[in-house]
Amino acid sequence: MKPVHQVKITKGMSVYQIVEELEKAGVMGAGRFSRAAKILQKMIQDKECTVFFGQAGAMVPGGMKQIIIDFLQNKWVDVFVTTGATLTHDIVEALGFKHYQGSAHDNDEKLHKQGYDRMWDSYMQNNVYEKLEKFFQENKELLMQATSIREFLTKLGSITPKESILRTAHDNNIPIFCPALADSGIGLMIWGQLEKGNNFPINAFSDIKEIIRRSLDSKKNGVFYVGGGVPKNFIQQSMQFSKGAYYGVQVSTDVPHYGGSSGAPLHEGISWGKLDPRGEYADLYCDATIALPILHAALLEKIN
Repeated sequence: MKPVHQVKITKGMSVYQIVEELEKAGVMGAGRFSRAAKILQKMIQDKECTVFFGQAGAMVPGGMKQIIIDFLQNKWVDVFVTTGATLTHDIVEALGFKHYQGSAHDNDEKLHKQGYDRMWDSYMQNNVYEKLEKFFQENKELLMQATSIREFLTKLGSITPKESILRTAHDNNIPIFCPALADSGIGLMIWGQLEKGNNFPINAFSDIKEIIRRSLDSKKNGVFYVGGGVPKNFIQQSMQFSKGAYYGVQVSTDVPHYGGSSGAPLHEGISWGKLDPRGEYADLYCDATIALPILHAALLEKIN
């Protein structure tokens, strides 16, 4: 057995050098973090690998929007699967609104009267939905041409102003899948247009075929999950039709013993045929708003 190295941090160390120190420790969160960084690096640099990025959770309200944009801009991922909430918060910022630093202990009744919505200690003005509704009304003719959710999000990205996740994915030809789009502010906007008599001929199931085809056509697949939920499972089920993912990294704060997908360790997917038993995996139990920037910084040192 290798002895546990006692981590030593010195002035001027790079992020990747710290990751290497964590690798020498090799156990607990330190060991998991270093394995996650190294496997992500391998996944991204493997030219035969298609990288599927599944993201859930309040990443835009948590200040992680630019990190996600950079992953897309750097072409570190090939397929992006996310939640309607992430895309709603993304487009809200693209329309000129901000999220604000608040308090988790504020009076929620007072916040409601003041017009703020709270996500732990991150606030958003509730009147964002008025501008969002106007934006969808003004662009309904283009958006109504979409026949799938993926195509709808591509068109939405083409008209999203300013730098955004949607715009970056569109400009870099990276497909965005959002299987639970109805469960979001964007979903409410589409519903509002339907109530006005506008027709959105979207087939909510056609994206399944497309993501399975991308999994099948790849020589090798890698999965990177931030959070879990619907985005993780949507990718995981597509892997059942291929040889399974060879690389896998999951960042989550959920625990496995309740049986939910969000906390399920990656190797559990081997029993479903979703992961290749010969592959390399790392489960990192950490707040994503801490893990993502550090992983990003480490990867920048070695990949760009």
